[in-house]
Amino acid sequence: MIVFFKADKKCVDGIYQIEKECFSEPWSKASLEKDIKTNKFAIYIVAVDNETNGIIGYGGMWHIVNEGHITNIAVSPKYRRQGIGEKIIEKLIQVCEKKQMIGMTLEVKRGNQSAISLYRKKGFKISGIRPEYYSDTREDAIIMWKYFIPEEMIDNVF
Repeated sequence: MIVFFKADKKCVDGIYQIEKECFSEPWSKASLEKDIKTNKFAIYIVAVDNETNGIIGYGGMWHIVNEGHITNIAVSPKYRRQGIGEKIIEKLIQVCEKKQMIGMTLEVKRGNQSAISLYRKKGFKISGIRPEYYSDTREDAIIMWKYFIPEEMIDNVF
């Protein structure tokens, strides 16, 4: 059984292992540790396999003013295609709604069509491009937003 909960400092090693498995330029362990332990704006959700008691996925987000900015979502390759990433996104959305944020945003590599499809399924819309955003591949980032307020109110907020 997979369980999901808010990460704490004991989760740093497991999150770091997922980072190394999933990203060509992972966050350093020190950066993750600092974010989880001292960044009062950081929110991390972990997915844990109860059978192995190991972290198999995570999502990180910063609560900035009235928005959520997803920093990373990653699932160990051997646990992919089981709905774990989708559940992590749902948990982050619940956090945003509970904290009454107006929306949440993220960047995703243009070539990561499976992630883009998942984000669209969860209500995110493409709102822009950051050219050559990713230093490892020089790939463009697609900026996506999900709002929790009616679209006609968005112009009044910004």
